[in-house]
Amino acid sequence: MNYTITCYSTALFSTWFFIEELGLLFDAGDGLTSKLLQKSRKIKEVFITHADRDHITGLTQFNQLNARAGYPKIFYPKDCGSFPALQSFLEKFDPHVKGTQWIPIKEQMAFKIKGNIYVESIRNEHVPTNKERTKSLSYKVVNKKRKLKQEFANLSGKEIAKISKEKGKDFLTNEIREVLIGYSGDTPMEEYERWDQTKILIHESTFLNKEVGLNTHANKHSTLEEVMKMVSVIKIEKLILSHFSSRYSKEEIDSSIREQIKKYNIKIPVYRILPGISYDNILEEDYLN
Repeated sequence: MNYTITCYSTALFSTWFFIEELGLLFDAGDGLTSKLLQKSRKIKEVFITHADRDHITGLTQFNQLNARAGYPKIFYPKDCGSFPALQSFLEKFDPHVKGTQWIPIKEQMAFKIKGNIYVESIRNEHVPTNKERTKSLSYKVVNKKRKLKQEFANLSGKEIAKISKEKGKDFLTNEIREVLIGYSGDTPMEEYERWDQTKILIHESTFLNKEVGLNTHANKHSTLEEVMKMVSVIKIEKLILSHFSSRYSKEEIDSSIREQIKKYNIKIPVYRILPGISYDNILEEDYLN
């Protein structure tokens, strides 16, 4: 399926990604509703990666315009105290707004959003904390189906129904997983395998390279070269690079990406989100290779 991904991502200022066909929003930085206008009404589920202000300040206007019975559902890392505080404030600030669900979540949870499509949460180490606490998450959009095991392929429908009744569908079938979209959020580079076999990977690359003294005390981020090195050894179909620092110009970003494409022999389409620019559908932009 082709997805319409409307987005904006500039480190420190604002980040959000709207996947229109799924009614799904990742993060909710400034400018969300002013860009989407009435389209923001299509958003049903919002998955926030962490509580940095550039990822959540768009929630105020979005919630005021779009809350209705049961929606939106706002999922957030359970140990981020900013979200209960924000919920409390918004309920007082906009007392007429009803219906929003605020849902704290941990790593390794899955939420059905449409048909066989689920969003799964993954721990990342952008916000350093102990293993018992959840303060920063990445996400996968996964299509889950069940397929009849080969050993039962020659049975009749009646026989299959009998076994299913006696032992359950899980005994008869295997789960088939297709990772449609991966969304890193802000994160340092971690194990490569988490994004292997992902069709569309949206990954942050805040810094073009490891500069001396950069990002030593702040929350942790990835560099462009780290991301491209990872992509060279896993299998994905499309890469969207995001969250570049505004210290870099368009020319610096594009030149660095092309250099890394050549260095790591990247064959898949590579898209980038330039600082300060919003995109109606990033996948309709020209890719850099």
